[in-house]
Amino acid sequence: MLNLLQISDLHFGPPYVPGVGDALLKQAQQLPIDAIVVNGDLTQRATAEQFEQAKAFIDALPEVPYVVIPGNHDVPLYRVWERLTDPYREYQKHISTELNQVLRVHAGDQGACIVALNSAAPRRAITNGRVDPWQLELCGREFDQTPAGELRIVVVHHHFAPPPDYDRSPVMPGARRALDYFQAHDVDLLLGGHLHRAYIGNSLDIYAGGEREHGIIVAQCGTTTSRRGRAREREKNSFNYIQADEHTLTVTHWMFFTDEGRFAPVGRHMFPRRPHHRLPEASADESEAALTEAPNRRDGG
Repeated sequence: MLNLLQISDLHFGPPYVPGVGDALLKQAQQLPIDAIVVNGDLTQRATAEQFEQAKAFIDALPEVPYVVIPGNHDVPLYRVWERLTDPYREYQKHISTELNQVLRVHAGDQGACIVALNSAAPRRAITNGRVDPWQLELCGREFDQTPAGELRIVVVHHHFAPPPDYDRSPVMPGARRALDYFQAHDVDLLLGGHLHRAYIGNSLDIYAGGEREHGIIVAQCGTTTSRRGRAREREKNSFNYIQADEHTLTVTHWMFFTDEGRFAPVGRHMFPRRPHHRLPEASADESEAALTEAPNRRDGG
């Protein structure tokens, strides 16, 4: 079993909620975790102090491999000259010199190639971001080297596919081109943030694309530690916990409950993994039975 923790939109600075952050750190220590994904917007205004706080928070998470990418709030907004000339200075000083990252992780007989792409684009698109063709080519090269049977995961801050019931924030320009490219390279899972509300579904919910058999599983993370939740997660905090075995990929959505002072699971979404999503010789009853019998444990086994 491969176990991933997905958090996003920490927003260190005025929006950050210390009690929620403490609860997340406590919960993370209680879950089997093989790798962590941090989906950007670590800070509110990209100051040195806020990045220092964000780095201390990341360092307090379980000591496992992780990928982290900047979000649009991790570049200066009002410090215009800095945004135009050296937008990632504080991020690279305190968080990571690498703006695009590749992580290969294994747990038991399960493996994953995680490609994290910087979509911040501070000189062109502060709000809805960009992913350039060379970044897609980076994905292609890495996934071409990924053995069959290993998960292929793309991480971005901005969203290629918004929830079907949420239209306040436009997708990135070129989003459909990117989704077609990801489908052609057999991407299993797309992890995003930015919207401050969770959505777990399939890219086919929004865009049919050129390959309409299976689509890509989409796991948008809400804001994990700030008071800036939106829509159905207004003033709420959440994270996603992702588990993969040979047959099934499960995304469990966790939300913070103020009256209890802790995170708790509120929804579980199970998806058959490739090639198990195509069962041309099985009846509907057999397919349902296979999904029911697929293991779903949190013990890291």
